[in-house]
Amino acid sequence: MENILSLLIWIPILGAIVVAFLPRDNENLVRYTSAAVTGLQFVVAIVLWRKFDPLNGSMQFMERYEWIPSLNISYILGVDGLSLPMVLLTAMLFFIGVFVSWNIKKAVKGYFALYLLLNAGVVGVFLSLDFFLFYIFWEVMLLPMYFLIGMWGGPQREYAAIKFFLYTLFGSVLMLIGILGLYFTCGKTFDILLIMERAPEALDGVLWWGMSAAKVIWVLVFIGFAIKVPVFPFHTWLPLAHVEAPTAISVLLAGILLKLGVYGIIRVNYGIMPDQVYWFAGGLAFLGLVNVLWGGLCALAQTDLKRLIAFSSVGHMGFVMLGISSLTSIGINAAMIGMVAHGIITGLLFFISGSMAHTYHTRDMGRLGGNMKLLPKTGALLGFTAMASLGLPGLAGFWGEFMALLGAYNPLSGLNITVFRTSMVAGAIGTVLTAGYLLWMLQRVNLGEPKEEWIGQDLHDADNYELAAWIPLVILTVLIGVFPKLIFGSTNDAVINLVTKAFGG
Repeated sequence: MENILSLLIWIPILGAIVVAFLPRDNENLVRYTSAAVTGLQFVVAIVLWRKFDPLNGSMQFMERYEWIPSLNISYILGVDGLSLPMVLLTAMLFFIGVFVSWNIKKAVKGYFALYLLLNAGVVGVFLSLDFFLFYIFWEVMLLPMYFLIGMWGGPQREYAAIKFFLYTLFGSVLMLIGILGLYFTCGKTFDILLIMERAPEALDGVLWWGMSAAKVIWVLVFIGFAIKVPVFPFHTWLPLAHVEAPTAISVLLAGILLKLGVYGIIRVNYGIMPDQVYWFAGGLAFLGLVNVLWGGLCALAQTDLKRLIAFSSVGHMGFVMLGISSLTSIGINAAMIGMVAHGIITGLLFFISGSMAHTYHTRDMGRLGGNMKLLPKTGALLGFTAMASLGLPGLAGFWGEFMALLGAYNPLSGLNITVFRTSMVAGAIGTVLTAGYLLWMLQRVNLGEPKEEWIGQDLHDADNYELAAWIPLVILTVLIGVFPKLIFGSTNDAVINLVTKAFGG
């Protein structure tokens, strides 16, 4: 299909424009239009997946048009095995998120217009192959998310939105400086594929302030992406943003937006400046390990269900960082399947916690208990999803953690094997922490007898409407767990291509 990648981006942009011009008082028309727009995008994403050649490790369906010739800025799009799973995940979660947002009552038209604009920004980042276009879409995500949290969030929504905005903006500025450095040193071009070819030679021996320009650019760009992951110590914006955001936005934040940082590190830091990755690989492993342990310990200390799930994201993204730090195809494939699994599983956890908060009007685990007796369907799904999140074999969460540890055990030749095997052992301890806080959560929320305040109350268990949104995620969790080739079939050749070009093996 010609221009299929542009369709994925422009369908939600045009949808946002249409929604903006719909009558303000016809809220159902706004909702149905948004569902139709995201549904159409999801169908196009499935068509892309069906037409994609998984044995071709290079870019496919490329589109290239001159945009601003005087600055060598072009409209360049492409998709490979690194971006395809993220595009599919994005389209699916945005589609499901519309139905979870059905009960939004405040400024419905504004909410869904911003929601669709956020969708376009995320997909645009995954598909852009021109740095200027990449940066434009990166910034397009910032404002919708700021307003979606700040206007439709919880009691501390303004503070959470401002903190998210400032952290992300700081990272964006550093990333822009790095991009401009690449632009001027690589022949004044923003073409990412062309910069990949030119950068190693163009940056060789270049000094900025007496330091290697390549290392300076690498660090600047890395910090910009690391804030989005978020990597310790840039993680402090995440729990508050998760807790205060509306349920659907929490799902998108955990399920998709965190992955943009890792995708950027793999695409830009690894693809363009591989020599500098050697220099910082041990540091990446250490930062990933800190995320795993710190996220687990913080999750153990939480009493708010949604906040516990938020800190679990910090820990899970630590395993993703540990995977990519090994510089091996096993480790990077671990990161890819780990990101997809985390998006599905943690997204489902946020869906369930949002439904429970709507039913109980609290997220305080001290007030909950006996959920299996009060809300048996919701409780069963919460138990299943928690098992998937802690990495139970046979479910999607297992592969990312297991393969990340495997990659750390046998990293790329030339790296300090003692550092990586120590990280592997400590990471394995982190899996115990993960099991600890999730089982502790289930004990407090699902098991035991219901508290007196809930006895006799007319409580809302998961209805058919919610189950229709959640069951596809449950099915995917099982399918990926028992048949990981669903992900590896798309990613493996692209990962091998990246590792071979960047690291020679």
